[in-house]
Amino acid sequence: MMLSDDCVIVTGASGNLGAAVARTLAKQGARLVCVDREARRFEADGLDPDRLHWITGYDLSDRAAMAEVVAQALAHFGQITGLVNCVGGFATGRLLEGAADQWDQMMTMNAKVAMVTTVAVLPALVAAGGGRIVHIAAQPGVKAAAGQAAYAASKAAVIRLIEAIAAEHRADRITANCILPGTIDTKSNRESMPNAKPDIWIPPAAIADLIAFLISPAGAVVTGAAIPATGLV
Repeated sequence: MMLSDDCVIVTGASGNLGAAVARTLAKQGARLVCVDREARRFEADGLDPDRLHWITGYDLSDRAAMAEVVAQALAHFGQITGLVNCVGGFATGRLLEGAADQWDQMMTMNAKVAMVTTVAVLPALVAAGGGRIVHIAAQPGVKAAAGQAAYAASKAAVIRLIEAIAAEHRADRITANCILPGTIDTKSNRESMPNAKPDIWIPPAAIADLIAFLISPAGAVVTGAAIPATGLV
């Protein structure tokens, strides 16, 4: 129960990665505010229902909506000590074949949501005397390949955002980091890539364990980092 004093907002908590993160943090004793635009909820067997609070139906790219999420979280648990943002999107398209059409969508789902959720949560973390922020970026945010212009640019924005948060809020004892996952082993990825080798993909639970470390007191030593999570292959 090393996170028993923590209250963490997990966005995208109904998704494959978000659900894994929420379950992992809950098993370590954290109080969780699980946020998702849809009303789907992960299985909570074995978890304390009094330490889980669901908020659904909000567009997290909207500043007023995210401010309301934070207000509800504070009203329910009294404080917020962490944010794990698992909201994001993926699309590919070459510059003359769709990248321009994807630009606004990728920037909204990846970069803007990261900014809006951060700005909404930061005052609560300052008031709590410190906290942890983790976003999900991607390796193309470091170096893009063909067909990744819009996606890579949006994830690069997340990495630069993390660096700025870490620099601006070190004195507030707030850490900020992002994860650069490899291909995550999910049912949808297996269905969309039937000829791939999922045995080298990354289980959501493994990424969740890494995020749990960053959220924990031991994770205070790491801030401003873009951490690859691509496995051994």
